[in-house]
Amino acid sequence: MSENELQPTTSNELDTNVYKSIRDTLAQARSKVYAAVNSAMVEAYWEIGRQIEEAVGTRAEYGKGLLRYLSERLTEEFGKGFDESSLRRMRQFYKAFPIRATLWHELSWSHYRLLIKIENQERREFYGRECVESAWSVRQLERQINSFFYERLLATQQSDRAEIRNEILILEPNTDPTYILKDPYILEFLDLKENRKYRESDLEQGLIDHLHDFLLELGKGFSYVARQKRITIEGDHYYVDLVFYNYILKCFVLIDLKMGKLTYQDIGQIDFYVRYFEDKVKSKDDNPTIGIVLCTDKNDTMAKYSVLAENENLFASKYMLYLPTEDELKREVERERELIERQQRLNREDGE
Repeated sequence: MSENELQPTTSNELDTNVYKSIRDTLAQARSKVYAAVNSAMVEAYWEIGRQIEEAVGTRAEYGKGLLRYLSERLTEEFGKGFDESSLRRMRQFYKAFPIRATLWHELSWSHYRLLIKIENQERREFYGRECVESAWSVRQLERQINSFFYERLLATQQSDRAEIRNEILILEPNTDPTYILKDPYILEFLDLKENRKYRESDLEQGLIDHLHDFLLELGKGFSYVARQKRITIEGDHYYVDLVFYNYILKCFVLIDLKMGKLTYQDIGQIDFYVRYFEDKVKSKDDNPTIGIVLCTDKNDTMAKYSVLAENENLFASKYMLYLPTEDELKREVERERELIERQQRLNREDGE
């Protein structure tokens, strides 16, 4: 028996243990109460919205008077939270989710306030399901909506847009990397837009400092493994900028950060890293390692005539240091679509 085991437990230690146990019990109880109250409030707001919608119908003028009357009476009896704009929002909530059974009870009213602003039903349902599955906070949901997460998934390198759309709506994990990887990646949380003199090391440090945000931007299933992972071959050292593991794809994901236009050397470097991981690091149960060159300019011609065009596990993705406008994103998506269609035509011609 060790000396530590012979030491009697002090009164202070017992007090601390009892406190921690009681504290955990209270924290769990409060969490359950909060969840129950939140669910009840969401249901109540949905029901209020239903009753207002059924009472108003198409009578717009009557609706204005009714909202004013309800706001005054409810505020007088129940306090804040029932002004006309709030009641109008509850009505909008019901109209966006007319079937009570489709509500996600895991989401708060603040989540729903963001979701009901999304007019497109497919897009709204995607964000709601993804929010529940990935346990997004309100702030995270807002960022994903603002950074066009849904649209960027639709702009993956797969050419069959209908199939991608179905996968997104079903939200079943898919082991094809192009259903999870995005292009472009939006890194506005680094706040580097105004800094024109930043270096690759600044970008890397920023991603580590904002790792939580970066994991959110990467998407489903990513966990951080290493930074500047050293590879040693015959006495020479090489360093992979960032290493992640994706538990959905069941593989390592290597990210090499580059400033400016994609070069042949960049492609050769990520190919080398991936081959090394395949041979020396991954286990027999892992799927093939994925390599991504994250750069400011993809240089599509270079990608076309390099190993990127042949290796389905090597990718070049663009990163943007600011949230794009919808028009900017549409242009980016259209450019990707044209490149895909051009490559398909070339493949058909080569086959002939």
